[in-house]
Amino acid sequence: MSSDQVVIFDTTLRDGEQSPGATMTHDEKLEVAELLDAMGVDIIEAGFPIASEGDFEAVTAIAKRTQNSVIAGLARAINKDIDRCGEAVKHARRPRIHTFVSTSPIHLAHQMKKTQEEVLDIISATVARARNLVDNVEWSAMDATRTPIDYLCRCVETAIKAGATTINLPDTVGYATPDEYQKMFEDIRARVPNAGKAVFSVHCHNDLGLAVANSLAGLHGGARQIECTINGIGERAGNAALEEVVMAIKTRGDVLPYRTNIESAMLNRVSKLVAAVTSFPVQYNKAIVGRNAFAHESGIHQDGMLKNTQTYEIMTPASVGVTKTSLVMGKHSGRHAFKEKLKELGYELGENQLEDAFARFKALADRKKHVYDEDIEALVDDEIAQQHERIKVLSLTVIAGTMGPQTATLTLDIDGHHVTKQATGNGPVDAIFNAIKALVPHEVKLALYQVHAVTEGTDAQAEVSIRLEDEATGKQVTAKGADPDTLVASAKAYVSALNKLKIKQAKGQLEGVDLQRDARRGP
Repeated sequence: MSSDQVVIFDTTLRDGEQSPGATMTHDEKLEVAELLDAMGVDIIEAGFPIASEGDFEAVTAIAKRTQNSVIAGLARAINKDIDRCGEAVKHARRPRIHTFVSTSPIHLAHQMKKTQEEVLDIISATVARARNLVDNVEWSAMDATRTPIDYLCRCVETAIKAGATTINLPDTVGYATPDEYQKMFEDIRARVPNAGKAVFSVHCHNDLGLAVANSLAGLHGGARQIECTINGIGERAGNAALEEVVMAIKTRGDVLPYRTNIESAMLNRVSKLVAAVTSFPVQYNKAIVGRNAFAHESGIHQDGMLKNTQTYEIMTPASVGVTKTSLVMGKHSGRHAFKEKLKELGYELGENQLEDAFARFKALADRKKHVYDEDIEALVDDEIAQQHERIKVLSLTVIAGTMGPQTATLTLDIDGHHVTKQATGNGPVDAIFNAIKALVPHEVKLALYQVHAVTEGTDAQAEVSIRLEDEATGKQVTAKGADPDTLVASAKAYVSALNKLKIKQAKGQLEGVDLQRDARRGP
């Protein structure tokens, strides 16, 4: 292995699954393992075979199916654990047994109830047993960062002598700082006589929020394997996040002169899969894969991004598998970003129209936490529709009841011309909409029809919401109509939506509709 190569050891399926509530099914583990393998993860810690029959079966299945990665299983420094682990990983093209034992005084006194010498004997015997089963053995000193350096050196030397090919010195409780962690590796590698025979590994927990920083510091101390998890899941506050480690190395090659085999463009995809199968949502501001990692709302930031993306992004969205940067429109957005958003949505407004629209957008953003593209479209379309309303409801008469068919007689004002049509339908609303279609022929899908009472009582004003979809283009418009008469409100809402649709068609340079001609021609 070259001196700049960093081995990525993913323990999402073992340490990650130990997060309370993060248990995965057998099939979900296989799916995650397959994606990790495809992404270029060097070593997949597939589980803890002795923990349960399900874990044993999952590790066995992953070992049989994985094409490229080394498959590791975890084992305590107990003979039956090591034998069970060896049985599970033996089917892998490249199997590894990862065995561990506590080394810190607090663990030896309260958990192990062993002396230092007894633990050294355990290390020697169990590592040798694992080495008899597989050629690739990793040994971990649990709670290494709270272990006296002299004793830790003796443990590492013993493990390597017994056959360990990788030595992991974990910050099990997330206690270390980067400088301390780096120095620990430097001291161990300098003082242990046979240190050159093993690869050194970091495994950092995030109790103080330093897991990634400590992992990278370990590289400076001579470690060349990083143990991490997708989305940073794991015991308590979690582990070092694989995506953060990988992108830190890729982005800051000037101070981190290393490389990994990870295909970073798959990071977002793997993150979403792990979040889905564990039901652990990724926090919005999570580095690299959070929803807001490439989103900008501040007007200053948006302005800079529109001028040059490097002003506020140190990596491209595509490099981690995100489609594009998102300019989130909200109360902090500036005029420049708003204008670009309108352009993206297909609107070209004059200066006066832009100023009016921007003022209304700001007012909306103050009232609404999330302003979506559809909100902006509705805001602009409503204004344009009011200024260029070509169709208006003049009068409506409906005959309804148990004796059908129901009939609607509708008069519309179309570009100043009054036209009337009578139509029947399967119910009064259907009759009204058929009359509108007869007066203004068009092909749309009615995607939504909802009626709400604005106030209480039988005399309440009705508010009708309509959504029409142009099936040829997929464009949708939403409109509302209000009236004490629900049927009149329905007619107003449909006509308002139709006005918006005509505006969208004109804006999209679709074939225009001569409303007067169509009204005269009829169906």
